[in-house]
Amino acid sequence: MKVTETDLAGVLIIEPDVFSDDRGFFIESYSRRRYAELRGLDVEFLQDNHSHSSANVLRGLHMQRRRPQGKLLRVVAGHIWDVAVDVDPRSPTFRRWVGTDLTGENHLQLYIPPGYAHGFCVLSDSADVEYKCTQLYDPKDEIGIAWNDPDLAIAWPITAPRLSERDRRNPTLADVLRN
Repeated sequence: MKVTETDLAGVLIIEPDVFSDDRGFFIESYSRRRYAELRGLDVEFLQDNHSHSSANVLRGLHMQRRRPQGKLLRVVAGHIWDVAVDVDPRSPTFRRWVGTDLTGENHLQLYIPPGYAHGFCVLSDSADVEYKCTQLYDPKDEIGIAWNDPDLAIAWPITAPRLSERDRRNPTLADVLRN
C-alpha cells in the first residue's frame, strides 16, 4: 500500500495493493490493523455510506460542525473528482483545497480527517462511491458551503453541475463562519 500526503495536513491519497489476473482483481479495501499503521489513520469508523450519482452531479461542499466526520472514500464504479477544503481560520492552509481523481479503475482512496469540508463531482455516466465515516451522520449538525465560493476558487472540472436544491442554496464559507 502506498500513501501520498497532500498539501493539507492529514489528507491522504491511498493506493491499496491490487492483485490482478485474468479472472479479475482483489483488493483489501480496509483493514483496521493495516490502516492503523498508516500515519493519521488510527481511527474508528462508525458508519459506511454508498452513494450513486449520475453524470455531472456535484455533491457538496459538506461537513458537520460539532461532531466532524473523518472520511475514507473510494469509487467502486465510475469516475469522480473529489475535493477536501481546509475551513479552519486558525490553520496555515485555511481556504486551500486539494482535488484528486478517484475511479473504479485506479482504486485510489482519499482519507479526509475530521474538520475539512468535502465534495465531489461525477465525471463519468454514473459513479458509485463508498465511504467510511468516523462519526454518525447528524442532519442537524451538517452545514454546506457553496461549491463555487469565489474565495475558495476550486477548479472544478465541470461548469454546469447538477445540484440538489439544498446545495444550490449553500452559503459562502465567509457567511458560514459569521454564523
